[in-house]
Amino acid sequence: MPVQMSPEEFDAIVEEALDAIPDEIASLVRNVVVLVEDEPPEGEPDDLLGLYDGVALTERDASMLPQLPDRIFLYRGPLLDMCDDEDDLVEEIRITVVHEVAHHFGIDDDRLHDLGYA
Repeated sequence: MPVQMSPEEFDAIVEEALDAIPDEIASLVRNVVVLVEDEPPEGEPDDLLGLYDGVALTERDASMLPQLPDRIFLYRGPLLDMCDDEDDLVEEIRITVVHEVAHHFGIDDDRLHDLGYA
């Protein structure tokens, strides 16, 4: 049964997950905004939990012009739907945040799977 939760409560859990990123890693995150949307965009799988939209740090070079911030999207609906209780949701949001931040650092899905985050 999906978890029922207000958008404000959900956002608070996302903030806690972001705050839990160790300072030595968080200080390396550059020009990234985290956004919560209700559902994935049209054309994406309905069960998509998160998405990194940007250029990974490993793919940037000095010749690149300043850009708009990279974006990390978390999708409230699929996250609520897949979790059985609030503890499960907190853990899944944490995993999704780590997963998408890892993409910012150029870590691909295969490596994330090896690390237990995919």
